[in-house]
Amino acid sequence: QVQLVESGGGLVQAGDSLRLSCAASGRTFTGYVMGWFRQTPGKEREFVASINWSGGSTNYAEAVKGRFIIFRNMATNTVYLQMNRLQLEDTAVYYCAADIPLTWGRGRDYGYWGQGTQVKISS
Repeated sequence: QVQLVESGGGLVQAGDSLRLSCAASGRTFTGYVMGWFRQTPGKEREFVASINWSGGSTNYAEAVKGRFIIFRNMATNTVYLQMNRLQLEDTAVYYCAADIPLTWGRGRDYGYWGQGTQVKISS
């Protein structure tokens, strides 16, 4: 079965960088979209970025465009989220997701999720 395991979260200061990893296993991901979402208590899960596993095309939420980069290593089945110039508002639990979604930015279109990794930004 599909397993997604996130890592790389932590506590950093505003302006710092952090790289999240998502190790994917359990199937061939050809044709899949891999996404990163985030959630804070009391708020809806929010789309962050996604990448087409095969072609490499990407999409970003406006809030992170120009600061975050999503990329994948097909040899190791790992998806990364490079987060630069982190802001207080980026504090959240970040989740990796995978599927063939109808809409790349819609969380309910993804059937596979990781357990999440906490990112905290301090001032």
